[in-house]
This record gives sequence, structure tokens and C-alpha cells, in this order.
Amino acid sequence: MSNDDQYGGGGAGHGEVGGTGQTRTRLPESSDPYTTPRRPSRGLIAVVGVVVLLIAAIAFANQSHTPETPPTSDKPATANPTAATGVPPVDGKSAGIPRGFGQNEQGAQSAAANYAVALGSDGMFKKNTRHALVDGIYTPDAAARLKGPQDEAYSPAFLARLGLDANGSPPQGNTFVTRAVPVGTRIDNYSPTNAKVAVWYTGLIGMSGAKSTDPVRTTWKTWTFELVWAGGDWKVLSDSQQDGPAPVPGDAVASPSDDISKAIKEFGGFTYAR
Repeated sequence: MSNDDQYGGGGAGHGEVGGTGQTRTRLPESSDPYTTPRRPSRGLIAVVGVVVLLIAAIAFANQSHTPETPPTSDKPATANPTAATGVPPVDGKSAGIPRGFGQNEQGAQSAAANYAVALGSDGMFKKNTRHALVDGIYTPDAAARLKGPQDEAYSPAFLARLGLDANGSPPQGNTFVTRAVPVGTRIDNYSPTNAKVAVWYTGLIGMSGAKSTDPVRTTWKTWTFELVWAGGDWKVLSDSQQDGPAPVPGDAVASPSDDISKAIKEFGGFTYAR
């Protein structure tokens, strides 16, 4: 032990307990109730004081602490495989056809999906609107080639088989239903100036009415478009269709014709974007 601490004196003759080199022995405190207890040492009091202050500081910090808000990120959440992805739908329209698709894969897919919707609408059964749709969707050369053959295909005899008159209008009190509803798109080939896009869709076709002999039914087809970038947008150079893939029919009971007619009038179509 050092001679300079409180347990050892600086030398003999100073009257301190435990002289130089001696060890001080602390005896057990007396259990005698009449004996005055020895006061705690100043070191112990200091330690207890520090602990009390530390506990108080922690309690105060916990009361005044406000949970931090997790930092936000501008990065969009990752979409599920079945969710719609990509850029928002286009804003422009001409003759009811969306316009201004991006010159990229997403833009080509969006164009193909929207063109399938337009070409699958009832406007194709009326000559004037059919020509407007074809002019807006196809390249000028392709449109010029198509109009004549299409006019022959949509003959009065063909329209009559669908329950329509020569102008493509349904009988009074009936609703002619024809819609293409894209389920998904696929890029088969792509470059900034050419793209081949397949659109898998389900179609509705038929006459809804009390005396209809051609009830509305569903079809499943794949519509493939050869697209070119022309005039600042995607245009159709050629197209083809094939049946399927078709899922197993569900268990839903067919709705009455009145419900179908009402739904067609109440539920509008979409502008599709990939």
C-alpha cells in the first residue's frame, strides 16, 4: 500500500493507524444495538449519487424522446408480377384512339393494347367510324390496302347474321356487344423503329335483347401487331389473330340479357398502359 493514502501514514510518529508498510484490518460491525454504526464512506456515497443521477437522466430521456419517422424514399415500391407496371396512360386522343405513346418497349405494348381495344369495338361495324379507326391506327399505306377488303367483309349479309342492319345498328330495344379486353401483352421483337407485340385478350361478342338469337359470349384470342415508329407515334403495319390461350370456363351463371345491356352502358372501357 502507498504511504500517501488514507490507510497508511507518511512515516512513524504521526499517530496514524497502520504505519508505514502496515495493513489496516476492518473488523465486522458490531451487532450491538447500543453501538453507534459506522458512517458509510465518502466513496460509497459518491457512487450511489452517480447511480441515482444516471437513472434519473435515463428516465428523463425516455419521457422526452420522440420516435423518429423512418426516412422516406422516392423510389416506387416494387410491383407484384401480376400488377400493372410502367408509365402512366397517355393523355392525348384522336378519334377516340389514345395518342402519344413512348418510343420504348412500354410504349409499344401500350399502343398495341389500345389498338386491340379500338379495333375490337362496335365502331368497326359502321363504315365511317371504321375508316377513321383504320386511318388512325395503321400506316397510310396499310390503311389504304385494308379499307376495300374490310368494306367487303363487313357486308350487309355479314351484318345481318349478327342481327345488325346495313348501317351496323342493332334493332330497337337491343344492344350489340363487342369488346376486346386485354389481359396482357408480350414483346416478341423490339427496336426503336420496329416492334412486334402480342396482345392476349378476352372478347365479348353478341346481341343482348329479349328476342336475340345470338346471345353475348366470350372468346379468348391473341392479337399480334407489327408496329413501326412513324410520325412521332407507333403505327400498325400488319396484324394477325389466333385463338387462345383459353382458360377453363368458370362456374358463374350467365346473366339475363337486360343485365348485360345495362352493364355495357354503365361500364366504360380503359386506356391501357404498360
